[in-house]
Amino acid sequence: MTLVKSMTGYGRCVETVGGREFTVELRSVNNRYLDCTVKLPRALSFAEDAVKQAVKNAISRGKVDVFISMRSEGGSDTKVTLNAPLVEGYLAAMKEMAERYGVRDDISVSTLARMQDVFTVEREEVDEEQLLRDLMTVVEGAIAGYDAMRAAEGAALEKDLRSRGETILELVAQVEAGSGETVAAYRTRLENKLREVLANTAIDESRILTEAAIFADKVAVDEETVRLRSHLNQMNQMLTSGGAIGRKLDFLLQEMNRESNTIGSKCSDVRLARIVVDIKAELEKIREQTQNIE
Repeated sequence: MTLVKSMTGYGRCVETVGGREFTVELRSVNNRYLDCTVKLPRALSFAEDAVKQAVKNAISRGKVDVFISMRSEGGSDTKVTLNAPLVEGYLAAMKEMAERYGVRDDISVSTLARMQDVFTVEREEVDEEQLLRDLMTVVEGAIAGYDAMRAAEGAALEKDLRSRGETILELVAQVEAGSGETVAAYRTRLENKLREVLANTAIDESRILTEAAIFADKVAVDEETVRLRSHLNQMNQMLTSGGAIGRKLDFLLQEMNRESNTIGSKCSDVRLARIVVDIKAELEKIREQTQNIE
């Protein structure tokens, strides 16, 4: 079963592989598209594309930052050796200088260390393919932890959206019931008004029916409520299917807002208008939560 996942998350993995300790951290925040930034030491610069691809395989949306560090156990991959022939040459030249010009012989290690090319720095040959495999093992571990956190947050978001959807359905049922009561009350008010105006004159029943029908058509919200129910059902189906549904939910929410606005424009009754406000408030909360879904 594919899970609903949050766009925000954090994952960290520290592991020693092949004599090197790798630390990989991932953190992400909401973003419309996938935007991945990888920060890693120069010695691992060749691995940037592979890390980005691993992130892309696991994540569809979000601003993702990946931080990687590496430490070699038992020393460095760099070997420093003394250039003995050059040092001997420097020493001989300095002693000659002291003797020839009668200056104090104050040669020290620190003096010689500042001489050019006294030390030779060599980097050990590194198998980049093996190093990449070792690194990606730790990257996958960090992604797994990161994904678990996103799934946990996604489950909480899913539960909240389903709960709010149920609340909206209950409010819609109240609007549907109240809409019918409003039409009946309008007909009663119309009859009473006509009786008052016409006194003993016979009331044209067909005229009352016509006026009531016109009013009922103006305030009828059954089409909108049916569509709103359908949209809520579609939302639940998306949540069940899981995956990267954030954008789809965002588009669906626009349709639900459109239906609620139409219902609000048709409800002249104060009590129903308040219920519509509650529906809009729940939809706004759903919108806020949807922004966090991948």
